[in-house]
Amino acid sequence: MKIGITCYPTYGGSGVIATELGKELALRGHEVHFISYALPFRLSQYIENIFFHEVETSSYPLFEFPLYSLALTSKMVEVARYENLDLLHVHYAIPHATSAFLAMEILKEEKELKIVTTLHGTDITLVGLEPSFLPLVKFSIEKSHGVTAVSRFLKEKTLTNYSIEKEIEVIPNFVDTKLFSPGPNNEFGRRIAPNGEKVLVHTSNFRPVKRVSDTIRIFEKIHKEIPSKLLLVGDGPDRSECERLCREIGICDSVKFLGKQEALVDILNASDIFLIPSQSESFGLAALEAMACGLPVISSSVGGLPELVKHNECGFIAEIGDIDRMAKYVLDLLTNEKKYELFSANARKRAVEKFDTSKVVPHYEKFYESIL
Repeated sequence: MKIGITCYPTYGGSGVIATELGKELALRGHEVHFISYALPFRLSQYIENIFFHEVETSSYPLFEFPLYSLALTSKMVEVARYENLDLLHVHYAIPHATSAFLAMEILKEEKELKIVTTLHGTDITLVGLEPSFLPLVKFSIEKSHGVTAVSRFLKEKTLTNYSIEKEIEVIPNFVDTKLFSPGPNNEFGRRIAPNGEKVLVHTSNFRPVKRVSDTIRIFEKIHKEIPSKLLLVGDGPDRSECERLCREIGICDSVKFLGKQEALVDILNASDIFLIPSQSESFGLAALEAMACGLPVISSSVGGLPELVKHNECGFIAEIGDIDRMAKYVLDLLTNEKKYELFSANARKRAVEKFDTSKVVPHYEKFYESIL
């Protein structure tokens, strides 16, 4: 198949999954064309059958704001026409699905272009509920030939919030468990915890919905009980406040703000527990990557996280904001070696058996075939 993929080329989960999906499809012999305003950050190496088309937005004095969605439509039309695409797979409903619909309408006299839209979370739970966007999101979903969601939670939320009757296929996020796999204590780990301290890790975009300050408060309680370190990976609007909080409670020497990082496997393999106390999480890709490396996960009970993390098996789930309970769960694992080893093995096993690339990508291929 000839497949066009549009995504946000950033560090968020939707961009990661879209890029990894494209790479895997190319390795399976399909021709993949990425259409976006920048090269997706995980597309750093040349792969045969993958092509990138940059969307450029022109600035005219008449237009107060750049017209990205229309520039994207034009590029979609160009690529679909001259590369003879079979379908466009857009990740994130707006503006990508809307631009794809316009491209389909422009081309309908000369070719039949199919559209698949994958819903990832905030396009439904936050952006789409903005009153001005709601009818646009509903229209874009209903006009797509196929719609997928990354969790059952997100599917139900979409159907309920937008009164949609269209069938939505649940295809979960996935991880390359050969790349994300347990490894020996690396040089990075020895530098972070030179005296054998336990290491907690959190990865996010540091937005309020991720509740990174809760991660720090949890760690504060752990740090009082056992020698430990906290690694915070990522960047965003809440980072400065989190750094201030660390200074306020006097744990700066034990908390490392690593910023955006690509060497996630090394960081995860230097860690013992993954914390994800989010207020909203449609799936939790960062948690899945941690599980693939054998890290038990302590999470909040929101969104798609209970579909990923099996409570009292490969991690623990607590209510949003219940810092005391989450800290108790962490201590329970870090002070009981046999229990920790069991949870670690369970986390890895669940990632391999349920969410490995080889299990999920064929689901997308079958879905494309059914749409075509």
